[in-house]
Amino acid sequence: MATDSRLSRLAAVLRGIAAQGPVFIAYSGGLDSRFLAHAARLTGITPTLLHVAGPHVPARESGQAAARAGRMGLPLRIVPVDPLETPEVRANGRERCYFCKRALFARLSGEARAVAEAGEPVLCDGSNASDRRGYRPGLRALAELGVRSPLAQAGLEKPEIRELAALSGLEAPDQPSRPCLLTRFAYGVQPTPDLLARVDAAELAVEESWLTMQPPDAAPPAVPVPEYRVRLAGGDLVLQMALPPEREAAFMAALNARLAALGLPAPLLAAGEAVSGYFDRRA
Repeated sequence: MATDSRLSRLAAVLRGIAAQGPVFIAYSGGLDSRFLAHAARLTGITPTLLHVAGPHVPARESGQAAARAGRMGLPLRIVPVDPLETPEVRANGRERCYFCKRALFARLSGEARAVAEAGEPVLCDGSNASDRRGYRPGLRALAELGVRSPLAQAGLEKPEIRELAALSGLEAPDQPSRPCLLTRFAYGVQPTPDLLARVDAAELAVEESWLTMQPPDAAPPAVPVPEYRVRLAGGDLVLQMALPPEREAAFMAALNARLAALGLPAPLLAAGEAVSGYFDRRA
């Protein structure tokens, strides 16, 4: 591993964890879990990656996560879990993430124990030190289940993870955050498989609409898709996306046409505020 002191600190944490038993990583395919898996591999540890598949995770994101795990040369197990089977998740209160993490990681812990060849497995996740400053009820569930968070333990915050991912050669270190689709629903709005699929379709329409505005020979896009979310608040779709003023009219026209073809309403545009934590700021 590179000689950056922060990477060395993370390597020491990972070696200490690996000394306790076989390492499993809850692998969403997002930057944090990918970097954790990458760092483990560079440290000489071969973790087993556990990827949850369910209605709250877009299929295209699961496919990309699997492809990237393959390119890292790490074993991956797909673990089907439907969080909507948990009543408290369906109710979608402010503690939704606690109950969801509790159910998902209990399932992953069971999977790790079932496939571990020797010793008591150690389940890790990609939570980082920055997560401790936001409203993250899911962290309580991880602590209760004994899940380890090496990035947080090493004191690494999100900007540092992006920097270190690039420094150590991780693919796509600028990958934007994409939390699960359940976070797109206002508290109290009960998610269903159909509503999750509709929000997913709306977000795919955002990406496709953006790509239509790129030069035909631009690969990758000359201007990456700005970070965005499509939220469902009551009966309204809300698009959180900071659009360049010169592109806003053309982009929204293209997007509204795609959404209309899907039977979805034109979204309200909410720009000028942080994408993360939208409903927590309104609770």
